[in-house]
Amino acid sequence: MSATSPKTRRPTIYDVAKLAGVSPSLVSLVLQTPERVSDKRREAVQAAISELGYRPSRAATTLASNRTKSIGLVIDDYRNLWFVDLLRGMESVLSDLGYHVMLADSRPGENRIKEAADGLLAMHIDALVIAAEPSEPMLTRTWVPTVVAGWRNGMPRGADLITNDDDGGGGMAASHLLGLGHTRIGHLSGSDGASAHRRAGFRRQIQAAGVELRIAESQGTSEEDGYAAASWLLDHHPDTTAIFAANDTMAVGAFAVLKARGLRVPGDISVIGYDNSPLAKSRYLDITSVDNRSDLVGIDAAHRLLARIEDPTIKPERTLIDPVLVVRNTTAWVSRAAP
Repeated sequence: MSATSPKTRRPTIYDVAKLAGVSPSLVSLVLQTPERVSDKRREAVQAAISELGYRPSRAATTLASNRTKSIGLVIDDYRNLWFVDLLRGMESVLSDLGYHVMLADSRPGENRIKEAADGLLAMHIDALVIAAEPSEPMLTRTWVPTVVAGWRNGMPRGADLITNDDDGGGGMAASHLLGLGHTRIGHLSGSDGASAHRRAGFRRQIQAAGVELRIAESQGTSEEDGYAAASWLLDHHPDTTAIFAANDTMAVGAFAVLKARGLRVPGDISVIGYDNSPLAKSRYLDITSVDNRSDLVGIDAAHRLLARIEDPTIKPERTLIDPVLVVRNTTAWVSRAAP
């Protein structure tokens, strides 16, 4: 067979051992604990792995070490891109250590979050990050080191909480709009834990300024929820000059309502979102947004899980990360006078 002929089978650990001139057990040792092998033999094994294109069997590695080197991440909705920076932060820590992040979307519906988590746990993940509302059965225990990312309405027993200071972020959004002269400010809110904290911070700042409170609540935080909430807000308060949405996705829904009503952003109405997601960063949308520092949440979550994997007796902790306001082109000084 010529050197250019396609390979008929995947290379095995025995092929690597033969090419490197060592035993299969030494190849396994290089893969598991390379620091225990001499430089000369380790380099020979690594050269053989590279030449053959060998990829270790994760199942075999699991059997050998009782670990899968996998971390599960449950999110609430793929359409809401806030989790992108969270995932990037986690992988910046985990990838170099040989860990893989396995992603599951809970989707709306009864017990979907439990089904998503159970699916990951069935794959024998080493730890779990929950970035969605935990279901009732999950509150008892998840049986692996667990971090909850972001405020939720419930917390699994024994889990760490790492979250943005959403109360402070909600107040930050209100202060920004008040500072631009807006006094007729509406808020589009959801029913999840993060939305509740953002709403509380917004409410506190608005009431301290002596301004009328205008809140349009929704069961979810999708683009469709943002559209419905913004429609309700403008139907009941047509003189509104600024909108604070609970996340960037809801802000996009609000843009559709404003466009349909012939209102310009920010000329007629300023709009501010939350999460500083890829939607907000888009040069086309360019949304002013409160950055919830999801990348830092992901980094801290990864470090915390690694510590809990090594020492399961570590007690759970709560970590708050300060938000940052990112001002772009959707907020401006108030221009519409009160009727």
